[in-house]
Amino acid sequence: MYDRGEGVPEGYVQAYAWLNLAAAQGHGDARDNRAELRELMTRARIAEAQKLSRELAD
Repeated sequence: MYDRGEGVPEGYVQAYAWLNLAAAQGHGDARDNRAELRELMTRARIAEAQKLSRELAD
């Protein structure tokens, strides 16, 4: 939803963070979608998303 702005503000960082959490739980679609999103992001934004993902997991 975050990657397309469906019902929430569009935000690749948020989308990546949530996809990262889902992928860690074994969701294959999340892994695929995360890989596609990674192609649209800078390294700095990916690092930000990974940090957010760790914060959300706590």
